[in-house]
Amino acid sequence: MIEEMIKLDHIGINVRYSLNDKSVVLFLHFSGGNLNMWEGILPQFENEYSIIVPDFRGHGKSDKPLAGYHIDDMANDIYLLLERLNVECCHIVGSSMGAEIGLSLAASHPELILSLICEGALYNEFGEYGLFNGTEEEIEHKKEVMRTVLAEREERVFKTKEEYIEEQRAELIQQGLWNEYFLAFFEHNLQQMQNGNFTYCYLNHVRTEYIQKYWDVKFEQYYKKVKCPILFLPSEEEWEDKKIRSILSAFTSLLHTYEIEHIENSIHAYVWMQHPIEAGKAVKRFISKHDE
Repeated sequence: MIEEMIKLDHIGINVRYSLNDKSVVLFLHFSGGNLNMWEGILPQFENEYSIIVPDFRGHGKSDKPLAGYHIDDMANDIYLLLERLNVECCHIVGSSMGAEIGLSLAASHPELILSLICEGALYNEFGEYGLFNGTEEEIEHKKEVMRTVLAEREERVFKTKEEYIEEQRAELIQQGLWNEYFLAFFEHNLQQMQNGNFTYCYLNHVRTEYIQKYWDVKFEQYYKKVKCPILFLPSEEEWEDKKIRSILSAFTSLLHTYEIEHIENSIHAYVWMQHPIEAGKAVKRFISKHDE
């Protein structure tokens, strides 16, 4: 596979890809993620499909401008990337924010998307189909509290990458989750500063703009425009949450074709590294039904 920085008109997007005459599968990572989160998934696809795996703007090795972190902005980046790579149609596998961006792309360019796997975009933050539904005043107060938390967040700094990796390893070992696929992800999650120290590739200004714009996203408006089949992959915690299942039921009522699959003990966003074989098989089963 090739990995390179592709300069679009307005931004540089780092992407790994292997293109041939086979159907294209586009893998979209979660918020704060990078393309290396798919290390356990890609070997299951690379012999049967063309593959495109980008770092979103503000993530991984891609450019990190000061603005442009609404899911529609990032979906447009990916649309332009697909144009540059001469992709006429593709399947999308999206994790968390990647599912949201994939949904935006499927809604704005329905002719482009053959199928969409949503491990995310299952509910809104606020409102009728949100986790918090109150009066306008209550919602604004909740947002203000959350803005304060975001503003107080400081960039973490590490002297070495090893220091960071060992911290993450210890935490995941304690949770019984650690494996080699998490290592590949964490090894690429930091960038070096001018003083030689390291900090996250996912900087606070990126996180803050994405989260605040996410608060006002209404996914039902996107699902109404989607034409392709969708596979939903709720995590264990999401599947057991009655409110989330009720919202998901409302969203699926807007769709032509969908399936819901629950991977036992799965953790939101981390499932691709936690259970790569099971997650990959679920995706392949669904894609094979809807491949041209």
